[in-house]
Amino acid sequence: MNSFGTLLRIHIFGESHGPSVGITIDGCPAGIPVPQADFLPDLERRKGGMQKGTTPRKEDDLPIFISGVFNERTTGAPLTMLFENNNTRSTDYDKLRSVPRPGHADFTASQKFGGYEDFRGGGHFSGRLTVCLVAAGIIAKKIMQVASGKISCVATIKEIGGEPDTEKGLQKAIDAKDSVGGIVECVTKNLPAGLGEPFFHSAESLISQLAFAIPAIKGIEFGAGFAAAKMFGTEHNDALLDASGTTATNHAGGIVGGITNGNDLIFRVAVKPTSSTPKEQQTYNLDTDKIEAFSVKGRHDLCIALRVPVILEAVTALVLADLLLLEQKVPRITQ
Repeated sequence: MNSFGTLLRIHIFGESHGPSVGITIDGCPAGIPVPQADFLPDLERRKGGMQKGTTPRKEDDLPIFISGVFNERTTGAPLTMLFENNNTRSTDYDKLRSVPRPGHADFTASQKFGGYEDFRGGGHFSGRLTVCLVAAGIIAKKIMQVASGKISCVATIKEIGGEPDTEKGLQKAIDAKDSVGGIVECVTKNLPAGLGEPFFHSAESLISQLAFAIPAIKGIEFGAGFAAAKMFGTEHNDALLDASGTTATNHAGGIVGGITNGNDLIFRVAVKPTSSTPKEQQTYNLDTDKIEAFSVKGRHDLCIALRVPVILEAVTALVLADLLLLEQKVPRITQ
């Protein structure tokens, strides 16, 4: 399904090489300022070709508002944004019908949709659609600011190719003529305690669900994460220091029992190496019924993790804005 959220609900649509990709946001409060200029910084951070190791495909990525905006403010009606696809090279993907790319959704998509799916550039499975998530996340960040101007959400790269030094990690991939993955950490500060709806809508559950909607995410951990499995309980427990809920440590990552506790919300995601790599691989040819050598053509990221931070901020903001609305923490904007 292509929808997510309770009160703040998003619906994503489009394919990588179609006319456009887009997103509809339902439940957005009225009065949120949305001048186009406010979208540009985060959309620029997501773009390929802006830094070493990212795809040379460049799109303008300017939001086109179809509904839900009047005089640069949200109206309270469903808000729909489009992003045009103008820089496509669909011929790069002509061979994919017979030779599914290793690590991609080519084979599984064909099995599920009977061959009717748009396979160009990954179609609906493409990272191209994350531009929609970033745009929706910008609005979600604005909603969080209405709830409290102190809330901040920032994601940073912690490792590339197993190296804390980004340049060193990228150079490993360049030297190997291959792709690499990475680890990205997201920290949200000054959240109120009490956000989250156990069991199935716990704060971790919702963040994890939307984080895994980002192509290439293969793992997630909150606070101490997997390191907690090696700790004693007394070591992992976060001792309360005062009535506000401040703790001496933050091994829980700001969430206990599925509910935010007022401390920093901290989690990390593992990003797999880009499946499209210039290095020759072996794959199965559906037409010849044989294994053959295969090299992916087209324009691709050397390391997808480089573009993940702003997307991770966006999905986190979407979850938290929805939870703030559920707790009635977002006041109505009046003129």
